[in-house]
Amino acid sequence: MWQTLRRDAAPSTLLAAVLALLVGYSGPFLIIVHAAQSAGLSEPQLASWVWAVSIGSGVAGAWLSWRWKAPVITAWSTPGAALLLTALPGTPYPEAVGAFLAAAAIVTLVGVSGMFDRLMRLFPPALAAALLAGILFRFVGDVVGEAARDLALVLPMAALFFIGRRFFPRWALLAAIAAGVALSLGQIRAPAAGSWQGLAGPLFTMPAWSWSACVNLALPLALLALTSQFLPGMAVLRASGYDLPARSPVTVLGLASVLTAPLGGHGVTLAAIIAAICTGPESHPDRRRRYVAGLFCGLLYIVLGLMGGALAAWVLLLPKALVVAAAGLALFGTLASSLGAALADGEHREAALLTFVVAASGVSIAGLGAPLWAMLAGGLLCRLLSPVKPAPEKAVEAAAR
Repeated sequence: MWQTLRRDAAPSTLLAAVLALLVGYSGPFLIIVHAAQSAGLSEPQLASWVWAVSIGSGVAGAWLSWRWKAPVITAWSTPGAALLLTALPGTPYPEAVGAFLAAAAIVTLVGVSGMFDRLMRLFPPALAAALLAGILFRFVGDVVGEAARDLALVLPMAALFFIGRRFFPRWALLAAIAAGVALSLGQIRAPAAGSWQGLAGPLFTMPAWSWSACVNLALPLALLALTSQFLPGMAVLRASGYDLPARSPVTVLGLASVLTAPLGGHGVTLAAIIAAICTGPESHPDRRRRYVAGLFCGLLYIVLGLMGGALAAWVLLLPKALVVAAAGLALFGTLASSLGAALADGEHREAALLTFVVAASGVSIAGLGAPLWAMLAGGLLCRLLSPVKPAPEKAVEAAAR
C-alpha cells in the first residue's frame, strides 16, 4: 500500500487536496457556526458537531478513494447546514439529533436498495434546485441587512468577493474572509482560557424522536443530501471518467452519517464543487493517480476534525456581521446555480417557481416548515401541469392515422 502511494503521489495532487479543503472549510464551516449560534448551542455542542462531520467525511472519503482508486471527495451537507439556520432554532437539540439520525437512515436505505437513480426521477431536478434556492435565499439576503448595520466591514468583503469571482474565483471567498478578519481585528475578543480544550473530543447526545422534527428536518435533510450533494457529486465523478456505482458512496456516507448523528453531525455527503478541483487534470495528468488527492483530503479532514473544539472556539470570537456575511457570500454561487437550474427547465418552470416561493417564504403551517410545504406544493403543481400521456393502445391508433 505504502509503495503504491509513494509511486502515485505527486505535489499537484496534494496541492489540489489542500485547496479543496480550504474552500470546503471557509464558507461552509461558518454556516455551521452561524446555525449553532442561532440555535443557542453550547461551545462543546458546536465542537462536537464540527468533530463529527469532519471525522465522518475524512474516514469515509479516504476509504472510498482507496477502494475505488478515484478521488472521492466528501463533505458535510452545506444545503443541510443552511436548512438548519431556520429549522434548528425552534427544535430541541435532542430532537434535532434524532432527525439527523432519521435522515441518515433514509439515505442509507436509498443507497443499500439501489433506488438512488429511480428516486431522482420521481422528484424532478428543477424542483430540487428550486427547493435549495428557496432555502438559501434568505441567508444570502442577510448580507444586505448586515451591510446596513456594519457597512465598513461587509461592503469591502462583498466587493473583494465579487472582484475575486472575476479574477481569482477559487480564492475569492478566502480573500473576502481574510479581508473581513483584517478589518475587524479591533472587534475580536481575546480567547478565553481553555479554548484549546476542544481537542478533548465529541459529545454524545441521546437522540429523541419527534414527528415534527422528522417532518421538518429529517425529510428535507435527506432530500437535499440526495439531490443537491450526491447527484451532482456523482455527475462530477462520472464526467471525469470515474464510473463507480452510486450505491457505494451513498451507502457508505449514509452509514457514516448514522454513526456521527448522535455526536451532532447533520450528515456527510459527496462534495460537488470542491470535488472538481481534485478530479480534473490540474490534480494530475494521469487520471488513475488522482485518487491520492481523495486520500490526502480525507486525512486532512481527520486532522482538522480533531481540532474541532479549537476551531469553533476561535471562530466564535469573530464579530457576528463577519460570520453572517461570510456565510451568505459562501452560498451566493450555489444560489445562482440553483436558480438557473430551477428555471431552465421549461416543462417544470412554474412548479419550480412555486417551490422556490414557498421555500423562501419561511412559512410554518400546522407545525410543518416551509421546505416540506414547498416540496408538496411544487410536486402537486408539477403533476397537475404535466401533459397527460396517451395510453399505449391510443398512441398506436394515433400513429396509424
